[in-house]
Amino acid sequence: MTEGQPVQGRHEDDAIKQARPTPVGTTNPETLLSLPAGSPASLGQVTEVAGRLARAINSVIEGKPDVVHTAITVLLAEGHLLLEDVPGVGKTMLAKTLARSIDCSVRRVQFTPDLLPSDITGVSVFNQDVRDFEFRPGAIFANVVVGDEINRASPKTQSALLESMEEGQVTVDGQTYDLPKPFIVMATQNPIEMEGTYPLPEAQRDRFMARISLGYPSARAEVAMLDSHGQVSPLETLSPVTDAATVSAMVRAVRSVFTSDAIKQYVVDLSAATRSSSALRLGASPRASLHMLRASRAHAALDGRDHVLPDDVQAIVLPVLAHRIIPTGETQLARRSTGEVLQDLMRRVPVPASGR
Repeated sequence: MTEGQPVQGRHEDDAIKQARPTPVGTTNPETLLSLPAGSPASLGQVTEVAGRLARAINSVIEGKPDVVHTAITVLLAEGHLLLEDVPGVGKTMLAKTLARSIDCSVRRVQFTPDLLPSDITGVSVFNQDVRDFEFRPGAIFANVVVGDEINRASPKTQSALLESMEEGQVTVDGQTYDLPKPFIVMATQNPIEMEGTYPLPEAQRDRFMARISLGYPSARAEVAMLDSHGQVSPLETLSPVTDAATVSAMVRAVRSVFTSDAIKQYVVDLSAATRSSSALRLGASPRASLHMLRASRAHAALDGRDHVLPDDVQAIVLPVLAHRIIPTGETQLARRSTGEVLQDLMRRVPVPASGR
């Protein structure tokens, strides 16, 4: 029990048990790599399991290895992922595929204008048998939460995610309930069709570690997609390649990746450059700096290294910062994207000589 937190009693245990549905798909013992709960993971194991995850996801998502790599990076960096793109390019499919690749609890939420905050967090219901209130967990009580079209819910419902995404817990009626570990929210939204939507507030966008867009596939990848998805979706036969305990061990291993003072200063300098840029009216927050650091560690671990290099930071700058900054009117009139602004800032900020 953590000091200062209220005692949750049996209701919290029941809530977490109820929130763990039977994993979808057929588990193949020959392909499932599992570590005992609480066991440490080596960087070699992180690389091996991440490779299995990537191969499993790439078998469903054709021709997007960089996007898949970023999604796994966010998972291991204890972040949340925003998938923003036009309809039909595989946003929800990517989220569902990552969820099915891990033998853990999964919840999918279709965000609509009539969705209530209690549908997300849960609600206390009076039980006549025991003459006491019992907590009924909401959709947020899962290892992987897939939020489809998140910007179609009202701001009040969107705000129900803030505490869970930042602190890994939910507070209902003055009681705090811890969410299962690992925990990741993967949300999708369509930036084109804006009728009947509620743009995400900056506070919520800032809680997503990274934003990625899948884009249209190449002609070859689209033909391969027609072959693989034409009769039976490969998602239906996808088996988990690891479990929640192993992913938690991988997350702990990523935390131990060494980050030198020079790299930390480089991360801070990049954030500071966005705050002082004349092309931007809103720069990166201190939370963005923290997310850059965590994502850089995960990127280094996926490459099998025990230390962060400047290349790791540069590789994650665009997905981690682009959705947090707001260009000025002049920048928009000049038709400069936030990605172009960030690329220009990276060229100006001095790069440390080494990550050691």
